[in-house]
Amino acid sequence: MTVCMEIRLTTADDWLRLKHVRLAALRDSPTAFGVSYEAASGYTDEAWKVRASSTGTAFWLAILDGQAVGMIGAAVSDAGRFNLIGLWVEPAARGCGAAAGLVESVKARALESGHDRVFLDVSPENVDAVRLYQKHGFSFLDEWENLQSHPHIRVQTMVWRV
Repeated sequence: MTVCMEIRLTTADDWLRLKHVRLAALRDSPTAFGVSYEAASGYTDEAWKVRASSTGTAFWLAILDGQAVGMIGAAVSDAGRFNLIGLWVEPAARGCGAAAGLVESVKARALESGHDRVFLDVSPENVDAVRLYQKHGFSFLDEWENLQSHPHIRVQTMVWRV
């Protein structure tokens, strides 16, 4: 059996897939993201279409056998940092290269747009995520903040440098 994983930037036509994957991520790992399921589930269809059109924040989907099984986003912050956001792969698809492909897509976009670093925030207790990011060359900075959706959780900044 051949497994065909496709990683691709979303378009407005992908809004329903993006919505489905994002809401699944928020149900599966509610304390890993800066937005709550309740907030995201209240977005209008038009808001999802704007998100999927990759204006502002860019999103990629991991497609396996025709189904969206993962996602990642990237955006430049007000401080000019190129940020990786919202990485998630559904549990049944973990281990097939989706996360690696998604992370590498964000790093490639950073380079294409003239950035030599990619930043992200993660809870150090999220050992699997930390391990993945370290495998892809990210290291911790001494920068901490409270997660917006769950202020009792502290996240630490990681950075990848060219």
